[in-house]
Amino acid sequence: MCTYLTEKITVSGSGKGADGWFTLSDATVYLDHPQHAPAEHTLNIDFLNPARGPSARVAVELTAESARALVLAIESALASAPPGLV
Repeated sequence: MCTYLTEKITVSGSGKGADGWFTLSDATVYLDHPQHAPAEHTLNIDFLNPARGPSARVAVELTAESARALVLAIESALASAPPGLV
């Protein structure tokens, strides 16, 4: 079952695609059927820069377990950074 629930956020960073590095401006997060990952449903994250066209996109499909582990790893890395670094 697809929920069609999508979270869209503004981001600041860079992504690497087939043509090299590009600036990221947006991210979309949603739970849906994957295009490639071997799972029934995945948490899908698209990092993109719409101003640069469809090739300025990095897509990720993660199982729920992997997505939750990634959230914990991100929080841990940010929390362990020296004061003033982030």
